[in-house]
Amino acid sequence: MAETITSDQRDAILSIEESYFADLKSREIKPSKLSETVSALCNAAGGEIFIGIREQKTKAGKVRIWQGFDDEEAANAILQVLNDIAPLADFIEIAFLCCDEEDGHVLKIEIKKNQAITNATDGKAYIRKGAQNLPVDTAEALERLRLDKGVHSYEDYRVESDLDEIENSTVTLEFLLNVIPTAEPEDWLRKQRLIKDAHPTVAGVLLFSEEPQALLPKRSAIKIFRYNTTDLMPTREQLAFDPLTIEGPAYALIYEAVRATQDIIEDMKALGREGLSEVEYPPETLHEIITNAVLHRDYSIAADVQIRIFDNRVEVESPGKLAGHVTPANILESQYARNQRIVRLINKFPNPPNKDVGEGLNTAFDAMRKLRLREPEITEGESSVIVLIPHQKLASPEDLVMEYLDENDEINNSTARRICGIPSENTMKRVFKRLEAKGLLEQVPDRPRALSAWRRTK
Repeated sequence: MAETITSDQRDAILSIEESYFADLKSREIKPSKLSETVSALCNAAGGEIFIGIREQKTKAGKVRIWQGFDDEEAANAILQVLNDIAPLADFIEIAFLCCDEEDGHVLKIEIKKNQAITNATDGKAYIRKGAQNLPVDTAEALERLRLDKGVHSYEDYRVESDLDEIENSTVTLEFLLNVIPTAEPEDWLRKQRLIKDAHPTVAGVLLFSEEPQALLPKRSAIKIFRYNTTDLMPTREQLAFDPLTIEGPAYALIYEAVRATQDIIEDMKALGREGLSEVEYPPETLHEIITNAVLHRDYSIAADVQIRIFDNRVEVESPGKLAGHVTPANILESQYARNQRIVRLINKFPNPPNKDVGEGLNTAFDAMRKLRLREPEITEGESSVIVLIPHQKLASPEDLVMEYLDENDEINNSTARRICGIPSENTMKRVFKRLEAKGLLEQVPDRPRALSAWRRTK
């Protein structure tokens, strides 16, 4: 049964920009060619394909025309291809769309992010780069896709090092004192699949080597930066001091990074309604997000976790995309561990950093809500995930400005931006103008532009 859409919704479809997440095809598309786009979106972050949109060249340029299938049966060849390349897939949904002002049915294929690797009808897997579909045609590229999807985990790769690095380390010996029943180091490490061909695995090194950074450089440390600014793109000159490097086995790494971050934040001041005040981030939020960054990062990427502390926010960047079916939108409801061995074994340490396995981010969000701070923001980039922890109250910018003026005679743009967590000067001006339009604010008269400020209306 086709779903009827409005003319505005039709226009929105016709104006879609083809991208990493979207593609439009004519109804004449060859099913085998379409399978490449389906494969590429399935192997990336998902997306949408609309079939029945034709591009027509005119003197003014290309225009798109709604030219759907005469009926749903006319799309059977395409539906058969979907079944052939992804039978019983629960991550592909289809719908036929019709509009009263147009003829024919447009087929919408919606693909959700998933863990499976999907091949096109030619037997090859494709990946999405911008609006292109590129074949995965080398063994290295296919393994990179498996790592990105979470089918394989780099934690199980072998490290070319002596077994002694983890078998007789103080970390292993102290850990095994708490293991019941007691076990010999090598026997226990082999049982936990932390030894491969007489060499330690990545997981074994990260958890039980005294200095993982010597064996896995640029993959196992945490860098902490402190910027004296709220700018979105800080410069080197805005660094408060040289970046800190935190090293050590994963368990100690997490706790030391959390402690160092909290120490820096405690030295910070924020400008509140009564002037300078302490910056307050819930300790459990910092702990859970840093723990998450260490345990779920992609260790195949040669980059350290970064913690960037600004005047109005903290950013935690973890190398690698979100694995499996997890997206920024469903991350609080979904559970998927890229490094399942590391997650399981670190939970066996005394006072484990991941006490509530699978609930860490929910704890972080709840802690922010209790302090009436804005929730963290999660974004996924080309090769990393960034969690932004804002120091911004849930009150509107207008409320924050008026609260500040309860205790102060005037406020300028710079001060207001720091209070409200707004990086743009023009955006802040619009807040002032809205308050002026309501008769609540006025500009302080007889001031040069560089010293301009606002006050309550006299």
